Amino acid sequence: MSASTQNSAPRELVRLEHVTKHFPVQSGFLAMLLNRGQIPAVRAVDDISFTIHQGEVFGLAGESGSGKSTVGRLVLRLLDPTAGRVLFDDIDLVGLKAEEMRRLRSRMQLVFQDPLASLNPRMTIGQAILHPVTIHLRNLSKAEQRRRVLDILTAVGMNPPECFYDLFPHQISGGQRQRVVLARALVTNPELIVADEPIAMADVSVRAQLLDLMMNLKKEFDLTYLFITHDLATAKYVCDRIAIMYLGKLCELGPIHDVYDHVLHPYTQALLKAVPVPDPLRRRSEPMPAGEIPSAINPPSGCRFHPRCSLAVDQCSQEAPPLMELRPGHQAACWMAK
Repeated sequence: MSASTQNSAPRELVRLEHVTKHFPVQSGFLAMLLNRGQIPAVRAVDDISFTIHQGEVFGLAGESGSGKSTVGRLVLRLLDPTAGRVLFDDIDLVGLKAEEMRRLRSRMQLVFQDPLASLNPRMTIGQAILHPVTIHLRNLSKAEQRRRVLDILTAVGMNPPECFYDLFPHQISGGQRQRVVLARALVTNPELIVADEPIAMADVSVRAQLLDLMMNLKKEFDLTYLFITHDLATAKYVCDRIAIMYLGKLCELGPIHDVYDHVLHPYTQALLKAVPVPDPLRRRSEPMPAGEIPSAINPPSGCRFHPRCSLAVDQCSQEAPPLMELRPGHQAACWMAK
């Protein structure tokens, strides 16, 4: 292998450039007067940028309401951004027409948080997995389509697959339903999987099995994951890089072990302190940040974390810090980070 090949940068599969997503809020006449005619909006995602390299597991973590799931839907163009660009394999998704986007969908799939809610209760397991095949792989015969469904059921550990094909979602366990959702996402042979809290609804006893399965499938099918989670312990187990979100903003981004070993942002530090320690003699003694995540309709000025931050100074409330590279490949948006 030549030196130029060894030193070549990994291929960028996904790129978000200054992406913003605001959801207008319906309000009455009096509220419109108080807002001087401006329509209030939930600022779910506010000017975020990052890349996902082919073959990596990119984690996106934060509290509920931080905008993680909205980012996942923007990456898949299930939502159109208010501003910014979303690129998949150098293709600007925002500019694509409906038919062009439909042809691209087989290359990107979503694994939902709640498999029972995302599976049609009136469709059998086989029908649920077959449905995307009939849309995206029309060149296959009926026999080939059925064979593909059975093969993907085998790949996710549903053996023998013929025994599950005609069952309904309520007839199998929660862990098996999550495997079915994975199979449905994989059946079109995608390159990118957006996994939105993929093990949150599973029993604790099967979570490690599902994570191991996802990592094995990644190798077998050469997948790239956007792994959305609120659990930093899980993220450390599976992710290559991680981005921490707070109230629609990225506050820290970097290689997973560097972020864990050299925390730069106070919010990341707070999240890590909240991770349970499997030792009753090692109780957490550090105080957690006071208060709750503020409203996304009227976020704080400056750094959005400053009302809850013990390190905040006047500059934090007046000027929003940019995402700055403070270590190689490791960025943080904090005036106090060193």
